[in-house]
Amino acid sequence: MPERRTVALVTLGCARNEVDSEELAGRLAADGWELVQDAADADVAVVNTCGFVEAAKKDSVDALLEANDLKDHGRTQAVVAVGCMAERYGKELAEALPEADGVLGFDDYADISGRLQTILSGGSVEAHTPRDRRKLLPLSPVQRQEAAAGIALPGHAQEPAPAPEDLPEGLAPASGPRAPLRRRLDRSPVASVKLASGCDRRCSFCAIPSFRGSFVSRRPSDVLGETRWLAEQGVKEIMLVSENNTSYGKDLGDIRLLETLLPELAAVDGIERVRVSYLQPAEMRPGLIDVLTSTEKVAPYFDLSFQHSAPGVLRAMRRFGDTDRFLELLDTIRGKAPQAGVRSNFIVGFPGETEEDFAELERFLTHARLDAIGVFGYSDEDGTEAATYEDKLDQDVVDARLAHLTRLADELTAQRAEERIGETMEVLVESVDASPDGDGAVGRGPNQAPETDGQVVFTTTEGLKPGRMVTAKVVGTEGVDLIAECLFEEAGR
Repeated sequence: MPERRTVALVTLGCARNEVDSEELAGRLAADGWELVQDAADADVAVVNTCGFVEAAKKDSVDALLEANDLKDHGRTQAVVAVGCMAERYGKELAEALPEADGVLGFDDYADISGRLQTILSGGSVEAHTPRDRRKLLPLSPVQRQEAAAGIALPGHAQEPAPAPEDLPEGLAPASGPRAPLRRRLDRSPVASVKLASGCDRRCSFCAIPSFRGSFVSRRPSDVLGETRWLAEQGVKEIMLVSENNTSYGKDLGDIRLLETLLPELAAVDGIERVRVSYLQPAEMRPGLIDVLTSTEKVAPYFDLSFQHSAPGVLRAMRRFGDTDRFLELLDTIRGKAPQAGVRSNFIVGFPGETEEDFAELERFLTHARLDAIGVFGYSDEDGTEAATYEDKLDQDVVDARLAHLTRLADELTAQRAEERIGETMEVLVESVDASPDGDGAVGRGPNQAPETDGQVVFTTTEGLKPGRMVTAKVVGTEGVDLIAECLFEEAGR
């Protein structure tokens, strides 16, 4: 009987990392590893790190140190770092953090089982050597698909089509299925699906393209196949994720491919809602807005990466737009879907940001009526253009602007939630705890994405269970959260 090997995956950062962790889980399970939820119960704790901003990197280091502490009083024998921070810093991270028994990059994912077995057996695996992943693929998007076959793209992995001898009689190899190489790590009725990886934009504050690489779309057949598989696992809502979903299809020869794919995903049996995240305002097009606002089971949800609204700051960020153009975009969206949900993130204290620029950002937020707002204070990121800018603001100025805009954002999003009182919406129930000290029943409406936005709190738990889509009426608010009562007589599912 083979020796029992256990592994726990600890995931930090964004939904894209969650997909990558489930790919790693699929690879490990296929090679006989037993997946456990608690790192203290695992022989190997694999920490999928985030390397986006300083706070996320600190959280990743803390998670690695916490997992390392388990070696003294738990089952854990090894701690391994994977993910964006490991890919971005590699050997530098290994030298700075000797508590990690391994620092593996994306290229190690294909043989993650072998790498972990070597480490668990007392051997050593050379720490990943970082490289600019933008240079691994052709500059022209239409030349990338063939070249990408030899490049590690986390979250894209599919089992190869069966060999001819394994196929049913009369089925040609070219039409054989490609199963997603993925194992779910929770029972949530919501799951993310990778639409693409990498980014071709060159925002001056962002290092992501250097370690995630150039933009590469997944084939529509793979996205559809994974969605069908998730539906079979009980998933009711899928969220399409990538660094930039508005660019989907440009390397496949059709920049409007998302408009075609969305109705097909919505038609998958068992899927109740499709949500699209990570949209670039400068790349929004009328056809995409039409599909997002009019397709049944596609949430009229717009996760728009504005970042700022003052023209001068946006140009320094290597981005496009201004307050009036952004407000016009929001007016267009709400003209087609008045109840549409909109969220965005903003950076304050960017180098060269004047008081007038900051006031312009306040003007935009005051008129934008956003459902959710993330605010971040600027900080230098290694290897970015903005890190070389000379007109940096004093940290106390950045902190003051961050605190001010955060308070304003809290007020504005609470007001936006109050505007929704009286609305009727389809709500996906995510959890039900009817105990006296429990949270009751909680779900999300079409205007609310997991983790980043508010939620719906039901007035009763009766008749509710996770995964059920119910019609509900908003009767109150708690900050950005909506209080709703079910209209069971109107609920069709």
